[in-house]
Parts: sequence; C-alpha cells; structure tokens
Amino acid sequence: MRFWKMNGAGNDFVILNNLEEHLPLEQLPQTARTLCERHMSIGADGLMVVDAPSQGGDYRMLFYNSDGSVGEMCGNGARCICRYGYENGLAGETQTVETTAGIVTGRRIDQRLYRIRLNDPTTVRLDSPVEADGVTYVCSYVELGNPGIPHAVVPYAGLRQADENELRELGRAIRWNKVFPKGANVNFYEITGEDLIFERTFERGVEDFTYACGTGTGSVVTVLTLQGKVSGHGVQVDMTGGRLVIDAERVHSHIASLYLTGPTNVVCRGEVTDEDLIIM
Repeated sequence: MRFWKMNGAGNDFVILNNLEEHLPLEQLPQTARTLCERHMSIGADGLMVVDAPSQGGDYRMLFYNSDGSVGEMCGNGARCICRYGYENGLAGETQTVETTAGIVTGRRIDQRLYRIRLNDPTTVRLDSPVEADGVTYVCSYVELGNPGIPHAVVPYAGLRQADENELRELGRAIRWNKVFPKGANVNFYEITGEDLIFERTFERGVEDFTYACGTGTGSVVTVLTLQGKVSGHGVQVDMTGGRLVIDAERVHSHIASLYLTGPTNVVCRGEVTDEDLIIM
C-alpha cells in the first residue's frame, strides 16, 4: 500500500489513494487510528483518502482524524491533497474536490503554495459565551459547510506566553462543553498587529493542539471581519507550524466567500509495511 506524508504549516497527514488501493470504507477508521499513532506508526494529525467522485468533482477526499473519527473537512488537508491531486495527474492547476462538508475548489500558486476556497460559513454566532470551571469566557461560534465543521473562537490575552497545560485543559473543557452538541474545535486567538493574528487550535478528533488548523483560521477571521477588527483581506494568521493567509469577502452582515492560502510540504513517499495494520 503506497502512501504520501505531507504537512501544511505543520498540520500533518498520511494520504492513501483508494482509486488504486480499493480499501473498504468500513476499514478506514481503524487504518487512521493505526497509521496516525506517532510512536507506533507513521504518525499524523489525520488520514486523507482519495476516492472516486460522485458529484462531478475531480476526486473525493475522505478525512479521518487520528482517533478514527470522520472529519467533515480539513482546510490544510485540502490544500495538501490539491498538491497531491495535481502531482499525480488527478486534476489540473485548478481543481474541484468533493468533501463531506461540500465542494472545495483549489488552485496551485506555485510548487508549494496552494489556495483553496473554504466551505462557506453556514452558522455564525458572534456572541456565544461559554462557561468552563465556573468561569464565563467570551466566545463566538462558527460552522463551515454543511454538515458544518464546528469552531469555537475565543480571545486569549498573552496567548504566546500561556501555560501549555492550563491552555490544554481549558481547550478540552470548551471542546466538550454541552452548549456544543457535536463538540467543537477550540480556536484561541490574540490580535498582534494590523491584520495579524496569533492562534492556537485544540482540535476535536486529535484531542490536543495541532501545529495549524485551516478551517480554524477561517473561522477566526470570519468572526473578526464581521466584528470589524480585521479587514478580511490578506489577514495573516501565525500558528505554531507557520503562517496562513485568509481572505474573507464580507457582504453586509455575512461572509460570502472565504479563502485559505498557505504552504505545503511533501515529507516522504513510500510503502506502508506496518505489521499492526489489519488489511481485510
């Protein structure tokens, strides 16, 4: 079984081509859990599987978190898979990718830089405070696509200097908060300059901070654009793994389109030989 390992600003993925491997879909959650375990296997935040399109796209992208749960979509993953699709002849420099959350379009800017149109915000609650351990935190709530990718957006002063363990416990408490019926990715942010943000995202399915989160950056910039705190044009978001750029087109009181631009890195290509992986 052939694989690629890629990352987008440190958000890393194992990619399998099911057009060639023909793995049964019911086996993919277990495959994700096995291959994404960092100490025992290849290691990644998630597994992405290329499969046949059913809605007129170039191909279909199936995404599984490292715990085997299904992810509706992954922004950095979609950028990486667009490079995979281009370099493997599945699509041209502009491509259409089918995801669980809807159609995503991607564009190659250069060898490593890719830009995608994220799923549109379908739910936005700018004032959605959340309580954790007896403290009420300012929070906004955004869902991208349908079914929506859920994101809590939480301002956090001094984020770069925050205690990692304290922040992780707070992220976990908000992620599982009962006000979010399907859970939420938790995006802590701090505005550090004009159209410049620092962000940390506690991702459901990984159950920890990742080095970057594309849909998370899109959700943060959606909220801040609607609040008038950023312009929405070329907003730079720094995360542990690097910098992502978001463009949010505001039309009156909603965001009409949302674009994510950032780097990709092909880390390795090879053959899966993991003897703990059960292939049926």
